[in-house]
Amino acid sequence: MTHLTIEPSILYVGTPVALLTTLNEDGTANLAPMSSAWALGDVVVLGVGLGGQTATNLRTHPEVVINYPSPDQWTAVERLAPLTAAHPIPPHKQARFHHNRTKFTAAGLTPAPADLVAPPLVAECPLQFEATVVHTNLDAKGNFLIAQARVLRVHAAPHLVLPGTSHINPAKWSPLIYNFRHYHPLGPELGESFRTKTPRKQGT
Repeated sequence: MTHLTIEPSILYVGTPVALLTTLNEDGTANLAPMSSAWALGDVVVLGVGLGGQTATNLRTHPEVVINYPSPDQWTAVERLAPLTAAHPIPPHKQARFHHNRTKFTAAGLTPAPADLVAPPLVAECPLQFEATVVHTNLDAKGNFLIAQARVLRVHAAPHLVLPGTSHINPAKWSPLIYNFRHYHPLGPELGESFRTKTPRKQGT
């Protein structure tokens, strides 16, 4: 195989989209899409841009709900994409972003009370992780806030859960994937890891 050496402007090779709910300084809820999140055990590592409202909120009120939309909710995610609750709008966002603090309304989504944290759940999202931020730092270039959020509680739509277990049925769940700034669902399953606790014969 022959490869080309390229210099892409972004490196989103295909990661799940999440909607983060955090608390603003006045106690209202902020809702923001992001696609830089990955899990280590019960900790989800979040990468968010500095200067945005989410980064400010994670530092001042270290609670968050990580909501995972399904592929058919991509239009709601995209309605949120050009909005920022930060005021004034950070200089690097002024050309393309608009100030808006009523993001649930703008996206057509519904806030719902969480059990253990103050920020609300996104009622329409099939998976919701209530979490508390236990550590923050900057990335290597100082452009992003890296927040480690310990998950306290997981909510899942009933049709996603294997009956009688706490396992998500991978045959039923498809995250919304952000693939080089395009939205995609998952494709057909290719196989399963030897470590899976939901082998295909149980997950069909």
